[in-house]
Amino acid sequence: MTRLLMTEFLIKILVVLSCFTNVCSAKEYHFVSIQNLVEQEVGRLVLPQVYRKLGITISITPLPGNRAQAQAKSGQSDGEIMRIYNYGIETPTTLRVPTPYYSLETMAFVRKDSGINITEKDNLKKYKVVRVRGVKHTNNITEGLENVIDLDSTEQMMRLLARGMVDVALTNTIDGLIAIRKLNIDNVKAIDKPLARLDLFHYIHQDHKELVSQIDRVLREMKHSGELAVIIDIAEKEIISPSLR
Repeated sequence: MTRLLMTEFLIKILVVLSCFTNVCSAKEYHFVSIQNLVEQEVGRLVLPQVYRKLGITISITPLPGNRAQAQAKSGQSDGEIMRIYNYGIETPTTLRVPTPYYSLETMAFVRKDSGINITEKDNLKKYKVVRVRGVKHTNNITEGLENVIDLDSTEQMMRLLARGMVDVALTNTIDGLIAIRKLNIDNVKAIDKPLARLDLFHYIHQDHKELVSQIDRVLREMKHSGELAVIIDIAEKEIISPSLR
């Protein structure tokens, strides 16, 4: 083999090895979400498209809220897809991506014939309240209350509320409305105004702190261009619209 052919052969070998190395070193990230919540399902569709802008593939596993937090805190997962601002204070091993990409409302649901009037969170003290276990925004608004019951899903809450076994159910507005529609419940309603409106942020475990600025930059760019709003609208139509028909 001539020197020229040998050189070309070595170059080809190096290219193949380089490609192989890049494939082998390409990292996939695994995040968790809270199961059975509408806003989290929207996030499961939106966030992978944000990461795709960086050429990164992610997977997302829905879990009960407390388990999701435990996995993100310990590094067993690479973080959580969507939580409120205070989650970062409570879970210091995770880093908050500064730019929020979705939001929720903390809404109280009551029976239509109950005569219950709730205009602020202090009104909740008088009633038997249910919330979904491990959800931060409803945990925070009920902090210090004694008559609070944790359940596994919004549907469980609405069944108890419709039967008069509890007085108030707390959840994200659209999450509650979908549960009511799905269960064909006609004696439960949302109060006139939400008790809180909160931004939702992506959290990344501190072992991957280099991702925070990269994802933040992409989110800001997608917000500025309007692309994020379009992606969210499509995700909402896929997740929410069929449930409200």
